[in-house]
Amino acid sequence: MMTRSSSRLHSFFKLKCNFISNSVTTPLSSSRFTPNSTSLPSLLHSTSFSNNGDPPLSRYQTVTSLDHAFNLFDEMILRKPLPSVVKFNQLLSAVAKMNHFSSCLHLFKQMCAVGVPVSEYSMNIAIRCCCQMSRTNDGFALLGCCFRRAVVPNVFTFNTLLDGLVIENKIAEAERLFKKLINQKICEPDVVTYSTVINGLCKFAIIDSLCKDKMIDDAFKLFNEMVFAKGIQPDVITYTSLIYGLCNLCRWDEVSKLLKEMEDLRISPNFQTFSILVDAFCKEGSVDEAEAVIDIMVERGEVPNIVTYNSLINGYCLQGEMSKAKTLLDSLMSRGLIPDVITYNSLLNGYCKSLKIEEAIHMFHEVTRKGLNPDVIFYNTMIQGLFRVGRCGDACQLFDEMQAQGQTPNEYTYGIILDGLCSNHQVEEALSLFHLVGDSKLKNNIVVYSILIDGAGKCGKLDIVRALFHELHVKGLQPDVRTYTAMIRGFCRVGLLREAKNLFLKMGERGCPPDNVRYCVLLMDILRTSISMMWRFFYSKWIEEVTHLMLLLYRC
Repeated sequence: MMTRSSSRLHSFFKLKCNFISNSVTTPLSSSRFTPNSTSLPSLLHSTSFSNNGDPPLSRYQTVTSLDHAFNLFDEMILRKPLPSVVKFNQLLSAVAKMNHFSSCLHLFKQMCAVGVPVSEYSMNIAIRCCCQMSRTNDGFALLGCCFRRAVVPNVFTFNTLLDGLVIENKIAEAERLFKKLINQKICEPDVVTYSTVINGLCKFAIIDSLCKDKMIDDAFKLFNEMVFAKGIQPDVITYTSLIYGLCNLCRWDEVSKLLKEMEDLRISPNFQTFSILVDAFCKEGSVDEAEAVIDIMVERGEVPNIVTYNSLINGYCLQGEMSKAKTLLDSLMSRGLIPDVITYNSLLNGYCKSLKIEEAIHMFHEVTRKGLNPDVIFYNTMIQGLFRVGRCGDACQLFDEMQAQGQTPNEYTYGIILDGLCSNHQVEEALSLFHLVGDSKLKNNIVVYSILIDGAGKCGKLDIVRALFHELHVKGLQPDVRTYTAMIRGFCRVGLLREAKNLFLKMGERGCPPDNVRYCVLLMDILRTSISMMWRFFYSKWIEEVTHLMLLLYRC
């Protein structure tokens, strides 16, 4: 169900988003920016962006393949004198644009070996290649070469290194480098510099949920510094990064505010902005709103790709609207869009959650028939679906097949299997697998222990529950809310309410209070046990224990 804030966001989109399809004639002023700042769309309408009068591309910029590039390079280094560094740079840039980053670095090294006097442009291309291959350390090594060769790095050099650190999720290092650039006045940061760091903070906020709010707040501090202290106008990339972070935190009012700012500045959302909003709406369960955003994309001339449509298909599947999801898939294929493993995994997950296991199996086999290689996530989804309908044998068989196909099970795989076995009252088999794996990561995972404790408790095997709970203390693992809840529920099921009460008190003392959902679960277990036991034993002291425990829950 859509929240009130996301509803307001959709209203904004419906009423205000006409700016994205209107042509821009005069920029609007905004109190947030200086009157002389020029908006991005007005720049795009500037004659300086016209290709009329541009010189034709040289032969070094129009290479058609890697072999073509290597042959041209060999021809160049045989000339006497050598061609200018500009020609070499054009060739390097063309190879990098084809995403042949390692080959580009190889040519760069040969340039240096034959004595071509490399420029800052050459160094920037080489550093970019390192960063795109997640080899930012090599990029910094090339930065050292810049100083040794008396090549002065520019803001593009440092922007590339910052982007490389963000790609590798080294956000703290990116922040340190950014502060060093500012404090030591190494170079004057531009909108790309700020946008890169803001993007990193927003990205890290999604990865590290423990400090997500702080990261987003830091991103906004940087945004304000860029605008107010430096007078640098943000662009669509800056706004898109912030919108991404806010959408993932469901801070819809702030998303709406940023979109309004973009409207005021005549900054049109780009493909990435739209795709982020589509994905956010789908995850929020607001599929109609996601469809509306896609309609706006198409009106704007932005053609949604399979990644965008994957979000919409996943949104349908999350809502259990499998017929709509399948219809959309068929429509995409008829238009020439090729679905990928992510597309099929969304459908597979939807069928499994809807307990339509035969359709899920058909989808699983269709993927293999199409020559796509199911990944670990795909297998995990199918195995979980089979366990949900009680087909434990088929699930275990698929687990064996998964390994035979070269897919290594991860912790989630084992968690699914253990949970599936426990849910189907096969606790002994789950424990056998747990001990058989012998994986230190698995045996030091509190989630795995919680699954086993919950499964054993549901089967009334309190001896196993106690043994597993004792192992936690031996290994120094800290029980979480789920672990405590599983233990308490296990005690309640067999009428050990005094032990349940003591553990509940200990739970609060150790800073692990249950949330609202778990309060309701515990209350239901107590009431269920109370009714059952009162008919069997009308024992006043026992009733006193029930009353005491329920009062404790009520007061919390």
